[in-house]
Amino acid sequence: MATDSAGVGSAFLIGPGVARAVQGRPYERTAHDPLYRPLKIFTQDPALSRLEGSEVLVHVPYEPVEPGPNGAVFTVDHGDGWHNLQYRRVNLDDPAVLIRNGRTPSPSDPQFHQQMMYAVSSLVYTAFRSALGRHIAWGFTAHDTDAQPTRLRLRPHASNDRNAYYDKQHGAICFGYFRADAEVTGRNLPGGFIFTCLSHDIIVHEVTHALLDGLRAQFDFPSGPDVLAFHEAFADLVAIFQHFSYKDVLQAAIRQSRGRLEKAALLTDLARQFGHTTGAPGPLRSAIDITDDTQPPQYYGKATEPHARGSVLVSAVFEAFVTIFKRKTARYVRLATHGSGELPSGELSPDLQQVLAEEASQLARQFLTMCIRAIDYCPPVDLEFGEFLRAVITIDADLVPEDPWCYREAWVDAFRRRRIYPRDVFSLSEDALLWRCPERPIAEITELNFAALKFQGDPAWPAGVDELQRQAGVLGRVITQPENYAAFGLVRPDDPRSDSAEVGLPCVQSIRSSRRVGPDGQVVFDLVAEVTQHRRVRGSRGSLGFDYYGGSTIILGPQGNIRYVITKNVMNEQRLARQREFVQGAGRRFWEDRLGIRVPIAQLFRLLHSSDSGDVTQGSTSR
Repeated sequence: MATDSAGVGSAFLIGPGVARAVQGRPYERTAHDPLYRPLKIFTQDPALSRLEGSEVLVHVPYEPVEPGPNGAVFTVDHGDGWHNLQYRRVNLDDPAVLIRNGRTPSPSDPQFHQQMMYAVSSLVYTAFRSALGRHIAWGFTAHDTDAQPTRLRLRPHASNDRNAYYDKQHGAICFGYFRADAEVTGRNLPGGFIFTCLSHDIIVHEVTHALLDGLRAQFDFPSGPDVLAFHEAFADLVAIFQHFSYKDVLQAAIRQSRGRLEKAALLTDLARQFGHTTGAPGPLRSAIDITDDTQPPQYYGKATEPHARGSVLVSAVFEAFVTIFKRKTARYVRLATHGSGELPSGELSPDLQQVLAEEASQLARQFLTMCIRAIDYCPPVDLEFGEFLRAVITIDADLVPEDPWCYREAWVDAFRRRRIYPRDVFSLSEDALLWRCPERPIAEITELNFAALKFQGDPAWPAGVDELQRQAGVLGRVITQPENYAAFGLVRPDDPRSDSAEVGLPCVQSIRSSRRVGPDGQVVFDLVAEVTQHRRVRGSRGSLGFDYYGGSTIILGPQGNIRYVITKNVMNEQRLARQREFVQGAGRRFWEDRLGIRVPIAQLFRLLHSSDSGDVTQGSTSR
């Protein structure tokens, strides 16, 4: 068994993601620490009116921070890449700053820029940690000089650029700033400075890219049109649902839309200032794809550009959200209208506004949690939108078997209306969409029984490297038993269907604990593992070869029982044909020639989010 990436003479490999699971450990609060650090942020961007809740005081989970701010998970860079200078680092423990709950929001204060990035990024990380019941490791191994190479570096003034992007190679998020166009809309100055690091949505979007990369390192491998589109859509969904956590913004939106969330631009628009200052007719993007109730939604598959394709997924999820919101608030509307259900003209009563806002906020947290948890139930490579739907349905059925409000039905209906259909299912019924356990039963893996696992106190904390390698080794021995290869989407390197020089050894990429709490208080513990296998595909008819991956996501219960195996078979020739078509066609700009083969380009997210990448609707927020 190999314990490193070399794997010479081994039956399987243990990937670097196993060691990374112990990195990026957040601060563990002591009994004498405060719960939160109150800090001020912009809820959208500096151009939003304060009457609409542009500024808010948020509660960031407490940790000791050095000037920067530099914490256990994030470090904020104080350099200015455009003007080649360094600003003074903000000191959040300065008494003058503490007594004012942080720096006052201001576009002209570089220290507030640093505070804004730290606070918003911390809130996003906390949302992921709460949903998954564990701490999240980063997907990069950066080489830093601060003796903590696993912190994500936030660069608020990286360059003069209409762009912001996750730089996986250097473990950083780079935010550009630029001068607005001469013709602008909204409350913006023509030719004024626009800082992408002051856009709430851009920060959330980019940090989500980094977190998703830590959860699924192969999700940035451009094997098909849905892969990068999902990265963009998922990051936008996190930003949208985060809007609902800000009380003043939510109440203003409810008031202006009279409770119709599909008309609440304050909640559904993304990166408004960026769009208003770069020639777009409105915000950069929106969660709404239907402006007229008589029009059908945008259909899946019409667009191949990642942002346009991802917008179909975003609108589907948001439609399901609005459907459930209407179901859960209909009784309040009936009470307010004496049973008619028809709201009178004019502004809603303050009490009804308050009730609708509370329901919307709670429901947004639930939907955000559903989206994040579903990542654990997605295949490790070559994700498609229909598989994300199956992941959501399966994990929600695990926690809420009865589903009295028909959440899952709303998800299926919204996807169906956009013609997003999972492959290899015989119907769209709930039971048909659930993931399955292997057809051939596999015995419980007693060495992965939770009683045999060694946690460092709380199961949310990853075990040490030795323990994680032990767990990965146990799983590796099971998946490489001759009778088990096919069940996990793998193939023996000496299989007669393949050339042994082209198929690599199976690799256990990661193994993590998961703790989820359902709405009724039930707690579900699992182990989530990723196994992949690399296959080098030879070129044909003058085209270059490329890399192709298969494998599976394995969900194990507390007794070591295999509950689900979500496979992408490395020998699936139909999927290979689809990847070949994508690499040579619509996705060729994401690949480059290197040493005689086609490989994904470096700085993929920078290209995706660049204003000159070929999509006029994209930019810093990178949907």
